[in-house]
Parts: sequence; C-alpha cells; structure tokens
Amino acid sequence: MSVHSFFKIFILIMTGLLSACSTLGPHGGSVQQRSAKLSTALQRAYHVPYDKANAVSPLIIQSADQYHVPAELIAATIRQESNYRSQLRSTGGAIGLAQIIPSYWSNTCPGNLYDDRVNIYCNAYILAQYKTLSGSWFKASAYYNVGPTGYSSSFFTRHKAKKYARSVRHYKKQLKQALP
Repeated sequence: MSVHSFFKIFILIMTGLLSACSTLGPHGGSVQQRSAKLSTALQRAYHVPYDKANAVSPLIIQSADQYHVPAELIAATIRQESNYRSQLRSTGGAIGLAQIIPSYWSNTCPGNLYDDRVNIYCNAYILAQYKTLSGSWFKASAYYNVGPTGYSSSFFTRHKAKKYARSVRHYKKQLKQALP
C-alpha cells in the first residue's frame, strides 16, 4: 500500500466516512440513546408504528449487546420474518417476531416465544451461534433461514438461503440509511 493510499484511508476513518462501528453499538451511547435512534429508524425504514418501535428498540439493543450481534441485523431479521407482528405463526410452526420454531429451540430459549423479549433475545442468541459456526453474518442469516444442515444439503436449499440472506442484508442497509 502506498503512503498516499494509507493517508486516504486514515482520513476516511478519522472523518467517520469509513467506519465499522455502528451508532447502535455499545460505543454509540447509552441504551436509551441508541434505542431512541433505532426506534426512529424502524419507523422511517419499515413503517413500524411508534408504540411498537419504542417497545422493541430497547430489547433489540440489549440483546445485541448481550450476544455481540449487530442491532441492525436483529432488526432486519425481524423485518424479514414477521414485519414486526408479534403474534404471527407460520404454517411450519415458527412463532413471534423472529419466527422461531419452538420445537427446535425450546431447550435453548425457554419461555413464551410470543413474548417480544423472549423472542428477540432468542433471535440474537441464534444469530450469534450461527455466526460462530459459519464465520460470517451473511452466512449466519442464511443458516437462520434453513439451518446449517439444510444449507449444505442441496444447491436449491443453499440458493434459497442465500436469497433470504440478501433480503435481510437489504433491510439492514435500508435501516442504516434511516438512522438519525
């Protein structure tokens, strides 16, 4: 790398134009401050009603902090899975905001998965586990859709999972653009 390139990157980092840190991460302020930012972004990007956005934002921030998962990824996954409808139940038996299958996750995520707190924390836990297993957030999102075994079982299933992960990535980008 040339000295000129190094200084260009250094300037971008120092001016905040090239940053890996999110304003929703632990260094972005208090839980209340970050929750307020997230709530505003949820309303702008996904048209989540004010009361719902204010209720789920602190849960998303706290679970993101606890499991070291980007808050934007949790929020985007919920957008993909349920569009912020807590009482949703899929034909496959997945329930709640993040559409978690109770029969598969009951030992790891005890409690009522229709409860937003339980569901969001379980979502963060699952994403963190899949990130550890896969090595990337993109692949963790794909695993979230079809599971690690499903991902490696066939081309069709892997293609479906990657399409899902791209959709989540789109929602994540949309949310980031809406952050105040």
